[in-house]
Amino acid sequence: MNQRRWGAILSYVNIVATVVVGLLYTPIMLRLLGQSEYGLYSLIGSVVGYLSVLDMGLGNTIVRYTAKNRVDGTEQKEAELNGLFLQVYSVIGVITFVAGAVLYANIDALFGATLTSGEMQRARIMMILLIFNFALSFPLSIFASILQAYEKFIFLRVTNILRVLLNPLLVLPFLFWGYGSVMMVVVSTILNFACLFANWFYCVHYLHVKFARGKYESVFLREIAAYSFCIFLNAIMDKVYWGTGQFVLGIVSGTVEVAIYAIAMQFMMMDMNFSGAISGVMLPKVTMMVTKHATAKELTDLMIRIGRLQYLVVGYLFVMFALVGREFIALWAGPSYLEAYPIVLLLMGALLIPLVQNVGIAILQAMNLNRYRMTAYTICAMLALAASFPLAVHFGGLGCAVATASSLFISTGYIMNRYYARRIHLDIWRFWRNILSMSKGLLLLGIAAFSLQEYMALSISWLHFFELVVLDTVLYIVIMYFIGMNASEKGLVRNILRKLRR
Repeated sequence: MNQRRWGAILSYVNIVATVVVGLLYTPIMLRLLGQSEYGLYSLIGSVVGYLSVLDMGLGNTIVRYTAKNRVDGTEQKEAELNGLFLQVYSVIGVITFVAGAVLYANIDALFGATLTSGEMQRARIMMILLIFNFALSFPLSIFASILQAYEKFIFLRVTNILRVLLNPLLVLPFLFWGYGSVMMVVVSTILNFACLFANWFYCVHYLHVKFARGKYESVFLREIAAYSFCIFLNAIMDKVYWGTGQFVLGIVSGTVEVAIYAIAMQFMMMDMNFSGAISGVMLPKVTMMVTKHATAKELTDLMIRIGRLQYLVVGYLFVMFALVGREFIALWAGPSYLEAYPIVLLLMGALLIPLVQNVGIAILQAMNLNRYRMTAYTICAMLALAASFPLAVHFGGLGCAVATASSLFISTGYIMNRYYARRIHLDIWRFWRNILSMSKGLLLLGIAAFSLQEYMALSISWLHFFELVVLDTVLYIVIMYFIGMNASEKGLVRNILRKLRR
């Protein structure tokens, strides 16, 4: 069985399953939990989730060096590598427990002003469970990395899909019986350990993975540290951008604001998952071109070609949310979450830049120039975190979104485009002229859709929502085909239609 092919297919199945389960499970869970309880659950998950950055990028490091050893190493060398990483992960597990204990000891100082006594009690229980979850997960997570290095993608993806499907199936009965957020953490912890032990069992009994002590030169250890550092910075950046809002709002506002922001983050994760799936299919070609010493013009042409296709997808998601997002939130999550609409709209707009030009990231990685990007992103993310506190005090969740969006515009819109132009010599102006030329279609769609919606001013219902989605989608396809697409893209559409007719 082709592990890579089926692994790729199952990756997309996992994405679809995650989105579908989220869409079906979340509204039921929200109504059973209540806004405050969901906010508490999101808050504690976000706070303790910061401990995940202690991974230090070692997961990817294990994959790289284990895979490399399988090509030019020995079984004894692999056993020594496994032993080294297990030791490091065990130390990280201890550090995680200590850091978690410090967080637990300061929970009153962090959230005592915004949480009730009952919420504080449940927060402590959830925090203890999650700290133990993270601390014990680190040593066991080595087995998932080994499976990836051995290209056992089917087992890994199927395990993830089962976890996605089983979590709501196990949680919902307890919610119907009156249990709250604490039970949700208990179930997710049990599922996590079940997956970790499944990975361990497969590695030990089928791959016969062994562990041994070995001696390593400082040069090798520095090489591992340097490789892990960039991945570590990426983890910090992601956590600050997409996990900071709940933390900040938990300190200055309370669980209701946290709940609204958490719903907004769900939409953002869906947006990034869909766009990542599209680009992931094409990005391997970038590495091949860079390896063959492609010119800056050739790389720019590829970036434009993929960027335009990406823009058709993310532009559709953005404009559709702008047109019907408010109705969807009211129907799906409830009217009490409508404040999430401007938050999502602002962040989706800011994300258009990095999502459209994410081929540039692949170019940097292929050229081993990713360190500059990660350093710039991390600095901007830290500045966003600092700005979030005063903005959240005055504007709530929208203030946090403004801080994040501003940071994304500066880092991806200015700093990285400048770097692409000056360091890699990409014709970034030509790239953005091509992208912006497609925006007139989106503008025309917005005008047409808003005009039609005035005549379709019906009461909010699922029927009305789907009518608007169908109408706006048809308008988008027609307008972008005749106004937004170039000849090559129109030809691609016609080829797809011809294949579908056969």
